[in-house]
Amino acid sequence: MSMPVNGKWKVLCQCICFVVLWLCFVVEGSRNSGKWNAFLIFIIFLFSLSLRFKSQTKPIIIIAMASRYDTNKVCCSSHPDAPLIEDYRAGDQICSECGLVVGDRVIDVGSEWRTFSNDKSNVDPSRVGGPENPLLGGSDLTTIIGPGRGDASFDSFGVARYQNRRTMNSSDRALINAFKEINAMADRINLPRTIVDRANNLFKQVHDGRNLKGRSNDAIASACLYIACRQEGVPRTFKEICAVSKISKREIGRCFKLILKALETSVELITTGDFMSRFCSNLGLPNVVQRAATHIARKAVELDIVPGRSPISVAAAAIYMASQASEDKRSQKEIGDIAGVADVTIRQSYKLMYPHASNLFPQDFKFATPIENLPQM
Repeated sequence: MSMPVNGKWKVLCQCICFVVLWLCFVVEGSRNSGKWNAFLIFIIFLFSLSLRFKSQTKPIIIIAMASRYDTNKVCCSSHPDAPLIEDYRAGDQICSECGLVVGDRVIDVGSEWRTFSNDKSNVDPSRVGGPENPLLGGSDLTTIIGPGRGDASFDSFGVARYQNRRTMNSSDRALINAFKEINAMADRINLPRTIVDRANNLFKQVHDGRNLKGRSNDAIASACLYIACRQEGVPRTFKEICAVSKISKREIGRCFKLILKALETSVELITTGDFMSRFCSNLGLPNVVQRAATHIARKAVELDIVPGRSPISVAAAAIYMASQASEDKRSQKEIGDIAGVADVTIRQSYKLMYPHASNLFPQDFKFATPIENLPQM
């Protein structure tokens, strides 16, 4: 630690004065033979000066060291060398020797844990909860009483469950249940997250507009998922949506029309090509058969061979015709199970397409079975 400038000049002046004083003692002592006494006085002066300098600087150093020690390190007063145990769940620092809590409100700067749907543990590792849902009215920020451990978590009247219902309004509760149902249906048929988000937005608009009063939320959610698939370019059939929901095909169709009318929106018309790739992939057919079936269905629509037939039945009939002409043959029942149409529907569309089979196949298709040997209905 360096001394102030004023202190240096003060010490220098004192030294000069005492040197002059010592010279005077020497001159005077030479006459009286007392120069050694003067020298002894000078040594005592220097020693006292050094002690004075140390007494001024040493407490400052000690105070600085003590303050640095107190601010940068937390330790137990009884066991300063004992390691501390950090309990991030409680936010405490505990002495490993005596158990004394020497610090509290410790912030855990580690990474945040997430909870996944396939976690088997009942303990939620997340410390902050899920993100805020912009589709809700803010009830996702309320306090929810979680399940406890053992039989004592709820009493015989279900107090905790009642508390959760009381802190969340009925509107947001209906939205949350519908979003869960949409997410569950999408998981069963492997739909991406973009479709789920669009279906949630559609349900939110219908719910806020109160345009479908009297219809069940499950039916509206199923119809919203069907519309979202159509709008995202990956359409699914009513039968596919019906298979993963608890609603009948007729009820989903009614809600579908009502939603389009209420929201004043529209969906693009589905074509045979929208289902061809998925149907052929599920049937295990090669790309050659898929391209041939796509060409057959497109030509049948262009030539107006199958008027009034749904694109799904036309696609199923085209797949049946292309597979029967190749080495990878599939029956009407196999195709009907994948496409979700009856065998009779496939036969009716195939019967309309068979007389024009020579004009429907692509020119580069290699027939394993000639056209004249194809099944006749």
